[in-house]
Amino acid sequence: MSRDGFAGLAILVASLVLFALTLDLKDNPMVPVGPGFYPRVVLAITALLALGLVVVDVLGRKKSLRKPPGQEFNYRLVALSFGVFALYAIALPWLGFRLATFAFVGGTNALLDPPRDVKGWLRALVIALVTTLVTWLVFERWLSVLLPRGRWTGF
Repeated sequence: MSRDGFAGLAILVASLVLFALTLDLKDNPMVPVGPGFYPRVVLAITALLALGLVVVDVLGRKKSLRKPPGQEFNYRLVALSFGVFALYAIALPWLGFRLATFAFVGGTNALLDPPRDVKGWLRALVIALVTTLVTWLVFERWLSVLLPRGRWTGF
């Protein structure tokens, strides 16, 4: 197994142990969703993804970790991506979840795959809009998790 396989195995074991610990959390009969619900969802998804990583590593061929010919590692892009995320974290309380997330997803998409024409910009905007809308609907409407409202916008 490669490093990816061992990392997946470690994450799988940690997720399962933490999942088992959430089973001891006591539910409140007055609240329909107990304190262990959301951690169990996250840990179950993490365990499934880690299991997938292990399976792909075991069944797949060993891939070389060397960079392909003619390609360099782009450390500048990695640093810029962290910078854009930091701006998102700073803007979140001021702009609110919907506007900050729209700007973050659109900006990150344009940073990682710079649009070359109007169609590319339109694709980036649609991806940002759909991502923001689906995330907001799932958390705010379906799971009843209040997302940050903007101090400047109230939105």
